[in-house]
Amino acid sequence: MSAIGFLGKVVTLATFALTPIAAAALDAPSGEVVLTVTGQITETNNGDQADFDIEMLEALGVETFATTTQWTEGEPEFSGPTLQSILEAVGAGTTQLRATALNDYAIEMDAGTDGFPGPVIATKLDGAPMSVRTKGPLWLVYPYDMDIKFQSEVIYSNSIWQLRSIEVLD
Repeated sequence: MSAIGFLGKVVTLATFALTPIAAAALDAPSGEVVLTVTGQITETNNGDQADFDIEMLEALGVETFATTTQWTEGEPEFSGPTLQSILEAVGAGTTQLRATALNDYAIEMDAGTDGFPGPVIATKLDGAPMSVRTKGPLWLVYPYDMDIKFQSEVIYSNSIWQLRSIEVLD
């Protein structure tokens, strides 16, 4: 093989390695599944659903912000992928969602109207993983202090902690 042919293959492999993180995020989870996404999605890794462990979620990119909440003291820092990045990773066909917690509390929301950059699915609170006892392992949380639009009863009711599943609706 010529040097040019070899370099072409290296460039091709390098380009393949630079594909978006979302494509790799749908490998089978290696850790405990903490989030299952079903419904109108095109990317799956377990039958017709997409299962995520913490590592997979954080591989989608992590947003971090500090904000006061009705449920915590002070101004804790929340970190995790945006809801939008998760919807992109699964190829969601719509932004209409039903989110369900471990205790079966469920909400329906339009994730396309949440604004900057939408809520995060927090995997960490003040830099530490969250246990079920501390509203984890996942908490859909907004930057409440950033804008008055994040301080409404609808947004507060969408702030589902102990999140376990998202169904992308028709």
